[in-house]
Amino acid sequence: MSRKKTTAEEEGQAIDLTPMLDVVFIMLIFFIVTATFIKEPGVDVLKPEATTADLKAASILVAINDNNEIWIAKEKVDDRLVKNTLERLYAENPKGWLVIQPDKKASIEKVALIADAARKIGIEKVSVATEKS
Repeated sequence: MSRKKTTAEEEGQAIDLTPMLDVVFIMLIFFIVTATFIKEPGVDVLKPEATTADLKAASILVAINDNNEIWIAKEKVDDRLVKNTLERLYAENPKGWLVIQPDKKASIEKVALIADAARKIGIEKVSVATEKS
C-alpha cells in the first residue's frame, strides 16, 4: 500500500482550534463566577392574585405557607431568626432582591415581620410575589 505524503505546505494550511477553545473555556469560567444563584424557599405556596403583578429577578426568596411557617433556603426558620438568616444571605449577595412569597392564607403579620427585618438590614429592594390575574 502506498502512503500519502503530506508536504509542509499542506500541514501549514490546517486550522488550529486551540486559541478558540481557550477563549470558550475562559468565557465559561467567567459566566460561572459571575452567575447569581437563587436561594429557593423550600416550600410551595399558593400565591394571591393581583392585577399589577410584575416579573422581577430575585436572589433571596422567602416563603410563608398556609400554616404561617417561614421558609428560607429550604429550611423552616423561626420568627426570631429571620433577621439573622436574611443578613447572612444578603451578605453573600449585597446587590440581591428579596421576594416574599406568601400563601393566600398566610397572615399579613408574617409578611410585615419579614419586610421589617429586611429594612433593618438594609435591603431596599423588597417585593411580594403574586399571581397575575
